[in-house]
Amino acid sequence: MSTAVREELAKAQRSAMHLEMRDSYMRDDPEFVRWQKGHRYDPDDRESWWRSWLDVVTGTTGRGVVMRRLRVVSEPLSDYVRYEYDGTFTNIAAGEDVRWLPRSRARDLLLPALDGWVMDERTLILHHFGGDGQWTDPRMEVLNDPALAKRYAAAYQAAWERAVPHEEYRPV
Repeated sequence: MSTAVREELAKAQRSAMHLEMRDSYMRDDPEFVRWQKGHRYDPDDRESWWRSWLDVVTGTTGRGVVMRRLRVVSEPLSDYVRYEYDGTFTNIAAGEDVRWLPRSRARDLLLPALDGWVMDERTLILHHFGGDGQWTDPRMEVLNDPALAKRYAAAYQAAWERAVPHEEYRPV
């Protein structure tokens, strides 16, 4: 994950909310390509799937920061989102709370146009992707705008309340 996200997580004191709304990201990601070829992580072999990002999550949640990840998804799931679903146990093992919101359950919600993060309802990190799921320039915008961050947090929270916890979500 980018340096900007890691830096802001290091400063977070209460909450970090991550919203993902795309059906695919960076389809050339080597881990996604491995998954497409049949590789699956073994939950019992933590050493094989633990990575530096999960150290960041563990450190952040260990300080008492609540980390939530919300994935707004089309059903049936795209291959990329199935890949994310299959690996979500790693996020949970590190301390994130993850929920899934099928688009059909979000039709009356007003959600932001961009994926991103809200940290402590004061800082936004907005992600910029092209139609092919690749990063564009700029990749991310860090906005220290508490008023806007609160608006984003309210939209995220409305979606979060409607979303299905990972343990209960069954992909279509």
